[in-house]
Parts: sequence; structure tokens; C-alpha cells
Amino acid sequence: MKLTILGCYSATPRTNTNPTSQVLEINNHVFLIDCGEGTQVELRRNKVKFSRIKHIFISHLHGDHYFGLVGLISTFRLLTRETDLHIYGPKGLKEVITLQMKLADSWTNYKLIFHELTSKESELIYEDDKVEVHTIPLDHRIYTNGFLFKEKEGERKLDMNAVLNADIDVSYYRKLKQGFDVVNEKGKLIKNETVTKPPINPKSYAFCSDTMYNERIIPIIEHVSLLYHESTFLEKHISLAAPTKHSTAKQAATIAKLANVGKLVLGHYSTRYDDLKAFKTEAESIFNDVELAKDGKTIEIN
Repeated sequence: MKLTILGCYSATPRTNTNPTSQVLEINNHVFLIDCGEGTQVELRRNKVKFSRIKHIFISHLHGDHYFGLVGLISTFRLLTRETDLHIYGPKGLKEVITLQMKLADSWTNYKLIFHELTSKESELIYEDDKVEVHTIPLDHRIYTNGFLFKEKEGERKLDMNAVLNADIDVSYYRKLKQGFDVVNEKGKLIKNETVTKPPINPKSYAFCSDTMYNERIIPIIEHVSLLYHESTFLEKHISLAAPTKHSTAKQAATIAKLANVGKLVLGHYSTRYDDLKAFKTEAESIFNDVELAKDGKTIEIN
């Protein structure tokens, strides 16, 4: 699983910083998460192939999280894309995008499929045989979701020495990988755990964009491998957090600790701060494994 940060600042784009956008590579999927201004430029800069993006997840309808979307859709059209594009986001996103395309007479030559979200409870919004995606209801000024990406548990691994010693016919190998007990060539029942090893622990990623401190998300994100949680402010500006419904670095770290996550990534910094080291210092006073998001940074979870 690999996360690439395309942009991690709040408010307006600057020459050296970009608003929120990320790419998550998980089990051969390339998911785009949020799409602030300049996202397609950062995709090119980070050598992400446009053709591999088939699913885009938009957290909410504040401009720094989706103003780059119509431009990216238009570029896909100019590149003669044919593959369907699925977009998951709040109700109203379809209206905004299709109106822009209608007035510009720029309909796509590929199928654009919107999955509009309205539920205030966590829900499963995408699933295949390897990955599932759930919403994380957040507490912001407008309807907002984070997203939880989870690998499904894989097959068990054959302990080939044990399998051969147990005289199991090759035709049963598939059953063993699926976790079943099998009968060997002598008619003896072989317990699965004696000839196989557990699968690799599935990895998970929780993206929590704009939100105030909200412990209600903890049961949803508990034990995730990697958590991105907004940290717009430092503690000295905590008085600004509640009115704007944002979080501080310490608050993000508290959520990470309570949810017992593997690693915390901070981002969505207010542009009032030039030096971000204080964000890491404040968060580490609560939670040990903290990284600062940075435009162009990649984080791998093995």
C-alpha cells in the first residue's frame, strides 16, 4: 500500500504548496482522494498514470477539495479516455460538474458515474474481491465524509514441507488456501492449521479530511495501519478550531492514540504557518509514530 501526497495545505493554492489531494495505491487500485486545484499537474509531476484512475473520492464541497475535478475530467476527455470513471462525493457534486460541462459543451466521451452520498452513518460505498471502501462521517461546516480503505484478508499460505509430509494431493491445495481441512491420500483428515500459515495481515488507510475533534469516528478507524487526520492549527490557535470546525495537531494525535492506529500523518495545515516542525512536536507529545504530510511525499505500508 502506497500513499502519495499531491497537496496537503488548506485554503488557497500557493506557488510552493497545493490544496488537498492524494493518491492511494492498494491491491492494484489507484484511488484519487480529493481533487483541489492543480491536482492534474501534481499527478503528472508524480508520474501517476491518468488511465489507472478509475475511482475518485471527494470528501466535501469546499473548493480546496474539489475545484480541480472538472479540469481533470476535461483532460481525460481530451486524452480520448474510454474507461468509465466513478466519482463518490456529496449530493450536489454531480449537479456542479455536469452544469460546467453543459455550459462548455464539453461532454465526456467516456461514462461518468456519480455515486452521491447523503448518509450521516458510515456506509460501504465500494467493494470488490480485494478491497472495500467505507465512509467516515466527519464534523465540519458542511456535509463531509472521510474514507476508510481496507484490504480484504487474503488466502492462507501453504507450508509446503508440511503439505508434502502429510501426503495431500495437489488437487486440494486450493481448498487449503481457502482455510478448509482436507483428507489426504490415506483417507486421514488433515487440519488446515497444521499445513498452512496465516495470510499476511491486511492493510488499511483512513483519510479524515476537514473535521473538528470527533471521538465518534474512533470505532470506524480503530487499528488502521495508517491514519491521515487534518491538523489545521497548532495548540496556540485552538480557539480557532471549534468555530471553523477544524482540528489541532494535538487533537489529531489524541484520535490516533484512542483508535490505536499504526501511524499518523498530519496535514491540511493553515497557510499562516511557515515552519511545520511544531505540528510534529505537539502531536508526538500524545502519540509516538507521527509523520508530516508534504507535497510530493510518498508513504509506504508494507
